[in-house]
Amino acid sequence: MPNAVTAKARLEDQLRELNERQDRIARDLAEPLNADSSERAVETEDDASLEGQAALIAREIASVNRALLRIENGTYGECTRCGSEIAPGRLEARPEAALCISCANQER
Repeated sequence: MPNAVTAKARLEDQLRELNERQDRIARDLAEPLNADSSERAVETEDDASLEGQAALIAREIASVNRALLRIENGTYGECTRCGSEIAPGRLEARPEAALCISCANQER
């Protein structure tokens, strides 16, 4: 099993960063639109992009939270699909990884 203490610290840092990004996006989306119609059109496009980013961040937050739960349950580093060990290099690159490389490739 990979070093869960190190992984937990990295995941918690990642979660903090993601939450901060999500908060910034929420603040930007809460700003009222400009009264000028051409500016409002640009701001609406920007808001659509921000909403897409917010959705991606929400999925990343959920993934990190699931990884933290696996650490808590003692199953971190095990593929959630086949039960094999997830390669340490994969967990180093993506500490939230839930699938071994073989199962991840089947998802594509």
